Amino acid sequence: MLSTHVFLAELAGTFILILMGSGVCANVALKGTLGSAAGWLAISFGWGLGVYCGVWIAGISGAHLNPAVTLGLLINPDAAEYAPGVAKTFANTMLYFLAQLVGAFLGAVGTWLAYKKHLDDKQNAGNQLGVFATGPAIRSYGWNVVSEIFGTFVLVFVIAGFGKTPHELGPLAVALLVVAIGLSLGGATGYAINPTRDLGPRLAHAILPIKGKGSSDWAYAWVPIVGPVIGGLLGGVGAGLLF
Repeated sequence: MLSTHVFLAELAGTFILILMGSGVCANVALKGTLGSAAGWLAISFGWGLGVYCGVWIAGISGAHLNPAVTLGLLINPDAAEYAPGVAKTFANTMLYFLAQLVGAFLGAVGTWLAYKKHLDDKQNAGNQLGVFATGPAIRSYGWNVVSEIFGTFVLVFVIAGFGKTPHELGPLAVALLVVAIGLSLGGATGYAINPTRDLGPRLAHAILPIKGKGSSDWAYAWVPIVGPVIGGLLGGVGAGLLF
């Protein structure tokens, strides 16, 4: 029963994160919305507040919402468990990954339903994809990976630091961290900093019947997987050494 509760909590938290995060991308990127062209500041705060809500929802699972966070905890020797009563086992690791991917996919489907009329209304295909998946400002795969590594390293490393300080800010601290990463390191790649944040919605973009959509850009899709995985592992190692 515990595994079921953890799975559903992680799925629900990731669903809320992506629904709100992709939702702010839709509100800003798509023409004809009330938030059209609101800019990068709106997107960064929208994702941060999405994290804030998702973390509250997924308290029982430790609110990873991100395979990079799960991997960072896995490799950090100071983290004895994934969450209270949830051991760091292979089965539980796969449980987290699956819940995060399914939650991200469903969150993207929710965004599609909420903005369906706008997505179908003669939109630029690149803007349609941008509602769901990340993309680089300048395409250079190696350097794009470097950008994702740094952003994800900061995410995992600083989250580990939160656990060692009596700040009592809870989910707000993580939300502000995500905003800070978006405003500082996010401009090069759109800062996935989360493999399933990109993969789940990109799958949704590929499958959903969106009028006029273009390519799902699978040639780039490995970058927001590899970069965050490396960054998460480095963040976990760094946290283990320092904290």
